[in-house]
Amino acid sequence: MSLLANLFRSSIGRKILMALTGLILVGFAFGHLVGNLQIFSHPDKINGYAEFLHQTGPLLWVARLGLLAAVGIHIWAATVLTLENKQARGPEAYAIKSWIRAGLASRYIRWTGYIVLAFIVYHIAHFTLGATHPADFKSNYSYVLTHDYTVAGLTAVKAGTEVPNVYLMVYRGFQSAPVAIFYIIAVGLLSFHLLHGVDSLFQTLGLRSGTWANCLRRVVVLLCVLYFLGNLAIPGAILTGALQPHPAAAVTATASAQN
Repeated sequence: MSLLANLFRSSIGRKILMALTGLILVGFAFGHLVGNLQIFSHPDKINGYAEFLHQTGPLLWVARLGLLAAVGIHIWAATVLTLENKQARGPEAYAIKSWIRAGLASRYIRWTGYIVLAFIVYHIAHFTLGATHPADFKSNYSYVLTHDYTVAGLTAVKAGTEVPNVYLMVYRGFQSAPVAIFYIIAVGLLSFHLLHGVDSLFQTLGLRSGTWANCLRRVVVLLCVLYFLGNLAIPGAILTGALQPHPAAAVTATASAQN
């Protein structure tokens, strides 16, 4: 118990908490992107995927609460460390020298972090709660799977199952130019935040050495660029018309609305 308490009480412990929670959140961010990219496949994919997650029941809520806890601890640790740094910074000249030496991503990592937090709140309200665009929320339209949705070769959701039409919800949400542009900007800031954050967590956890620091940095930059491009592709393709709605999703939604 004393070890856990020290993580919250000491500066080193808070840095470790930031790194560990950041690692959890990075894993979720990339996993979330992989799931969302199924919008480019048949509607069975993303709708079956969403139904599979929904059917996990309590496990889904455990994961959600765990992610919320990770976000809360990450923000708390970042805020406390920021206040401690300001108190220990000393003369103004020292602050100016630190600013010059710091990279662009590290200078603004806390500001981008708070902006990303606001984006997460909006994202949950938009696609999870349906509070911002209730007319296009997934529960308003149903979809009947035409193929089994499988996980690791096992059937997770059977063909013929009626599920919420997540495919259509995402498509209609990003047909709005303000929404799509907002998401693109927010994900750009998130990618910028990850650029410094991922690099720093390796250093905090003692996994970065001088021999491969440059290589690690290049890998982190590449991952952040790919993450941004992957997230850009979804609203970008929908907004520009490069991705047209699949007929199966539109027909099912129309039939459901008429009933």
